[in-house]
Amino acid sequence: MRLRNIPRANEIVKHHPLVINRPMEAKGSWAEVFGNNHPIHIEIGMGKGQFTTRKAQENPEINYIGIERYTSVLLRALEKFDHAQEEDEGDRGLQHMKNLLFICMDARDIPEVFERDEVWKIYLNFSDPWPKSRHGKRRLTSKEFLERYERILHGQGKLEFKTDNVELFGFSLEQIREAGWHLEASTTDLHHDEILCIGNMMTEYEEKFSGMGMKICKLVCSPPKKL
Repeated sequence: MRLRNIPRANEIVKHHPLVINRPMEAKGSWAEVFGNNHPIHIEIGMGKGQFTTRKAQENPEINYIGIERYTSVLLRALEKFDHAQEEDEGDRGLQHMKNLLFICMDARDIPEVFERDEVWKIYLNFSDPWPKSRHGKRRLTSKEFLERYERILHGQGKLEFKTDNVELFGFSLEQIREAGWHLEASTTDLHHDEILCIGNMMTEYEEKFSGMGMKICKLVCSPPKKL
């Protein structure tokens, strides 16, 4: 499906207070950007931002960064956040959140934005499957991307991946093994897995697909031990 371009997106995203426009300048200094030393979790390809926003709201002791490549998509996430902020009046309301930021960038540049050991967890939720074989290196769970993640993840850091695409899930398991990563847990039916479903935070796509009776796959893995 063709992504519809929204002419006003670039300007709104550029000036939104939660968007970091020059993230490379924050490399190694994200603790200063957030004003604390809390662990950093990032979601790559965050879509409309429901997952990351809810995570940040429920875990104030963790700093979250939502990363999205397209300004038109990020705009929708920002609009949803602003709308929820206007309506919320609870003590845990969005207006009190100091642990959420957004970046518009290509995931290939991740090592230029985060320093070694600066990220504690990476979330990949319903990433583009890039179904054609020649596009394998573009998949966010390819060995090429795992190498990028390994450069920024803390020694005790983890990567969590969810998808409804069985072929992409199989590809991801294979890439993890070939890259020397440690597979800590996996399931092809998340919502019926007694362990992995605990505390599961659903994304927009997850709610849609599971509502259609589709099974959700999930894996948790960690990079090779650093020397």
